[in-house]
Amino acid sequence: MPQIALITVLYHADLVLEDFISGISHQDFKDYKLYLVDNSFNSESTQLIQNLIQRYPITDYLHINSGGNIGVAAGNNLGLYQAQADGCRCIIFLNNDITISQSFMLGKIYELCQSHKMVTPKIYYHNTDLIWMAGGYIDLFKAIGVHYGMNQKDSQAINQSKYVTYAPTCFLAVDMSVIREIGVMDELYFAYYDDTDFVHRAVKVGFRVWYESSLIIYHKVSTSSGGDDSLFYIYYGNRNKIIFIRKFFKGLHKWYLFAYYFLTRFFLYYLRFDKQRKKQLIKATRDGLSIKL
Repeated sequence: MPQIALITVLYHADLVLEDFISGISHQDFKDYKLYLVDNSFNSESTQLIQNLIQRYPITDYLHINSGGNIGVAAGNNLGLYQAQADGCRCIIFLNNDITISQSFMLGKIYELCQSHKMVTPKIYYHNTDLIWMAGGYIDLFKAIGVHYGMNQKDSQAINQSKYVTYAPTCFLAVDMSVIREIGVMDELYFAYYDDTDFVHRAVKVGFRVWYESSLIIYHKVSTSSGGDDSLFYIYYGNRNKIIFIRKFFKGLHKWYLFAYYFLTRFFLYYLRFDKQRKKQLIKATRDGLSIKL
């Protein structure tokens, strides 16, 4: 029964796996199991993983063929179900485009997770001294998760450990008691807003995320989805924002958020998009409003 389950979802991730596996291999805390949920399963990646784990020994791991690109949320759930069956006490959802340089990271995260239930470290952009995330909150007037300290350098405020109300699953430790209380990821999202939904549900029932400023990782900020102007992001980012609003907000607050959505999408995006992106934004909006929750 491993104490920690490390769950990561792979999608054409071969180029980042060496740094990722190396960082885990060098951890002082060894009571973990790594779950590699592969949404682009193929023989070349399987061989690469086997070669890397020979070079950088891992305590225990499981390479899971998801059967296709089932999305980030469903991929995390697939790993989570296996971790539950294996008796893990703490789940860490983590990207594979990160590097972990602190050998004490897992041990300290596990210790903090037992008392705080949800824990996140400070996250820098890879090879920079700029912050990507130093904890965060959900902006209830924009219906979006906001990163504290983004694009800033270290400061006294950023280096203060504290409770926060949002953190992405780039690296998020969650005690299994939280899962038992709020359930798993909502697979309806596929990608984007799945972590916002998960953390928001936890906060609504009384949990908070402990931001530990002494723990750091570096994030390569994957562009596998093509960036904010890609057809993929335009569809899922906007569709899922509407789904999130429909799930959690009511009355005047909900209608305010819808008004904000339509005004910003028209003036900031639709007017500058080409024909193909305009169609994608319309499709995302229509599906977000009509999809069954």
